[in-house]
Amino acid sequence: MARHGGRGWYGRVLAAAVGVTAMAAATSVWSAQAGPVDAGKAGAGASARPSAAGAAPARVSVDIAHASDHGARGVNITIDDGPDPEWTPQVLQVLRENGVKATFCMVGTQAQAHPDLVKAVVADGHRLCDHTVSHDTAMDTKADSYQSQQILDAERMITEASGGVRPMYYRAPGGAFTPYSRDLAASRGMRPLGWNVDTKDFERPGTAAIVATVKAEVSNGPTVLFHDAGGDRSQTVAALREVLPWLREQDYSFGFPVR
Repeated sequence: MARHGGRGWYGRVLAAAVGVTAMAAATSVWSAQAGPVDAGKAGAGASARPSAAGAAPARVSVDIAHASDHGARGVNITIDDGPDPEWTPQVLQVLRENGVKATFCMVGTQAQAHPDLVKAVVADGHRLCDHTVSHDTAMDTKADSYQSQQILDAERMITEASGGVRPMYYRAPGGAFTPYSRDLAASRGMRPLGWNVDTKDFERPGTAAIVATVKAEVSNGPTVLFHDAGGDRSQTVAALREVLPWLREQDYSFGFPVR
């Protein structure tokens, strides 16, 4: 998995994360439902349902997920680094227009700053993913205690911002997984989540280039990586408008990563 370097925005995220209490994961009164949701078939709030208060999350596989719960012709749309007040609503609108459910990998401080957007993501039937507190792409070189703080504090921030809906996945920034971080996430009910198609939209190569990457590489695997924060994401929004109908024309369906 390629690492994304040179992101000045993450310096600001890291600064915002200073002082976050380590090991402060909270237990939610909700749990996310794991059943597959096809395009347009889930209503608002379909990504979560109540569970017993204080219920511990069930352990999931430590293996990094790439496959789709919709099988060989399934595609998983994943959106990283938000939520962002300018771009997340636009991404949500495009997904809504195309009847597509996606997985949003959220940075803890972003979720904490924009709880209304986290709730909007959940209300539209999308799933949540823990993308750490400060998006440190060198996490795999850091101590276990640091990895714990990054993962568990982000889990708490996202769950609180959502109104009690837990993240169902954990995506390491830049793919910086370790055996420890994978096991910790899995013990919290968050399946480690990889990707097959890196659209490179973060580099703003142009809408046509983003679309071309998806068309050329989707046969490599179903999980496609986009971003809704960290800068101007207008190319991403425009690319999604083209890519989603094209994928359906190619007889792909839209699902979630396997759990």
